[in-house]
Amino acid sequence: MLGFQTTQAQKKNAHIKYYIHKATDVIKLDGLMNEQSWLKAQAVNKFPMVLPMDTSVSKVPTEVRMTYDENNLYIIAICTKVGDGVDMVESLKRDWNFGKNDNFILFLDTYGDQTNGFAFGASAVGAQWDGTMFDGGSVDLNWDNKWTSAIYNDAEKYVWEAAIPFKSIRYKTGVQEWGVNFSRNDLKTTEKSSWAPMPRQFPTASLAYTGSLVWDAPLPAHQNNFSLIPYFKSSVSKEFATSDGTKINQASINKNAYGLDAKISLSSSLNLDLTVNPDFSQVEVDRQVSNLSRFELFFPEKRQFFLENADLFSNLGFENVRPFFSRRIGLNTNIDFGARMSGRLDKNWRIGIMDMKTSDDKTTGLLAQNFSVLALQRKLFKKSSIELFYIDKTAFDYPSSTINTSVGNAYNRNFGFEYNLAPKNNPWTGKTIFIKSFTPNKSGNDYLNAGNLQYSSRKWIISWQHEIVGNNYNAEVGYVPRNNYIKFMPSITRLYFPKSGNILSYGPQVTTTYYYNSNFNLTDNTKLFNYLITFRDKSTFATVIQNDYVELLSPFDPTRIGKQPLAAHTKHQWTTMGFDWISAPQHKLTYYLTVRKGGYYADGKLLSITGDIGYRIQPYVNFDMAATYNHIELPQPWGKNNFFLIGPKMDITMTDKLFFTAFYQYNEQTKNINFNTRFQWRYKPVSDLFIVYTDNYYIGPVFVKNRAVVLKFTYWWNK
Repeated sequence: MLGFQTTQAQKKNAHIKYYIHKATDVIKLDGLMNEQSWLKAQAVNKFPMVLPMDTSVSKVPTEVRMTYDENNLYIIAICTKVGDGVDMVESLKRDWNFGKNDNFILFLDTYGDQTNGFAFGASAVGAQWDGTMFDGGSVDLNWDNKWTSAIYNDAEKYVWEAAIPFKSIRYKTGVQEWGVNFSRNDLKTTEKSSWAPMPRQFPTASLAYTGSLVWDAPLPAHQNNFSLIPYFKSSVSKEFATSDGTKINQASINKNAYGLDAKISLSSSLNLDLTVNPDFSQVEVDRQVSNLSRFELFFPEKRQFFLENADLFSNLGFENVRPFFSRRIGLNTNIDFGARMSGRLDKNWRIGIMDMKTSDDKTTGLLAQNFSVLALQRKLFKKSSIELFYIDKTAFDYPSSTINTSVGNAYNRNFGFEYNLAPKNNPWTGKTIFIKSFTPNKSGNDYLNAGNLQYSSRKWIISWQHEIVGNNYNAEVGYVPRNNYIKFMPSITRLYFPKSGNILSYGPQVTTTYYYNSNFNLTDNTKLFNYLITFRDKSTFATVIQNDYVELLSPFDPTRIGKQPLAAHTKHQWTTMGFDWISAPQHKLTYYLTVRKGGYYADGKLLSITGDIGYRIQPYVNFDMAATYNHIELPQPWGKNNFFLIGPKMDITMTDKLFFTAFYQYNEQTKNINFNTRFQWRYKPVSDLFIVYTDNYYIGPVFVKNRAVVLKFTYWWNK
């Protein structure tokens, strides 16, 4: 496989160049393109179409120009409209869904490695969109930084003009060429286009297909960037019941808190982040899901401190074998302080170092902990890389009389490496990871190995994945929901593309998953057949047939509500059929529906219906109603069980700086009702005032468990 990479020449679109020149006058962000610098700048247009077909020029005209000065990179995009009707957008909220908005996006490969970069964009009404890029085409929208933009919108076009400070991004000084691409998504015509052409099976964010941004002089020298982000929080909370449902009459608790984050640029590509007494009360609550599986669920990280260069830490491993999961830090106790240094040392080396200290909890007996992570990544060939990492969790004041107590282990450490295969302009991708854990009283068979290999072409997607997890492997700062298994998962997809008609593509997908124990005895097997249809309006429909075999390795309650468990080593097999239907995203009324009907554990039956209906009064109000219904029929003592999970949500974006969200979640399985509202005023770039109200109720009978109101003020100060 490595031989594919050594024979590659320049990247695919290196010959497509944008020549950027320094501005000769002051750029005013208004979307009007009145300045002489814009009139002199190179204009690029006639974008190739990417979707629905990648063989012609886009019918939706787009023109882009760029310039710069000592402080900022400037871009202006003129997006001409085709056809009648209003712009298709969700709201004025930041970091919108790409597929549900008319939009324009700038992708920057500032390191020239076709792997990492930055993305900036806006919807047709000016709502901003930004993120860091990793893995050559993925964008993490949780990243936030200072930059400004303006939109001009009339019946014929929308014009986006933006200023991106050099100190808000990371790059190599002294170079005169970056990778760059421009992406346009137009929902009325269902067209997606880009300046540098690419095959339709790749996202327009793919850095392997960027053109070249050629500077008229070496890039501006790195500007020292020092930011302080203090916060003040005042809260009132009250507990009305204990965790077991016993009502109590506890007095309200009033708390004031403050803390500080600092961001220090050590170089143009290396950053130091510090935090003291961080608070994350403004972070949006997780959307609840019904869990009928035997394992805990994964929820993504949303806390800002953990997000920049997060791929160095959190992208290790695979979906169900993650050696590092930052939400383990500060999960049960508060974070006292922490530091993180991350970024690029040179064109080949990236580094990430993080150290966090959490406090103890006298009421629960949890000890204070120190969490440390070190990641060192080396670029190989054009896009591949190898990464060494070390993850450590150590308890403070651990009892010396015993190795392991009810408060957990004295320490847990993981050491390993990951190789990421990404041949340039080649259909083969993959990665492999090997880890050894170190835990007191757990030695031998304490390793993990996993890998995958995928071939992707216009018509075929063929993949293989395996996981081998030892019985004593332990990742207390990771997400590895099971151990002592060997897993194989081959998959094949074949797509067909009609030349005309309403169907864009269709074809079958077959995936089978095998789990074995250490003696190579089969414990789980899933055979899955999908038939996928994608329509030209971007709606999709899929039929599903699935057969499951499970040998329980430990007792398991199939209702997950505390009833009698099924015995360990009992064997179960059933077949399920169903369909998935997702509507076209350009309509104001959108929906999806997933239905599964078939067998279940203990020769039982399961009907599962999951749906979502959304309606937008664009661009100000977005309603969303998500619901899940599970009907389970089992022999006694479980009998018939019905679980509803209902979650209406309303987003109101009064302006691009004033936001209100109300979220209600009714969960019969966990017997909990949650109500959460959040008001946000972004009074300056990346500076906010939050007011958050939340309460939780028991179901049957309904009574309040707890309630809280939080006022939080943050300010981003730059030097």
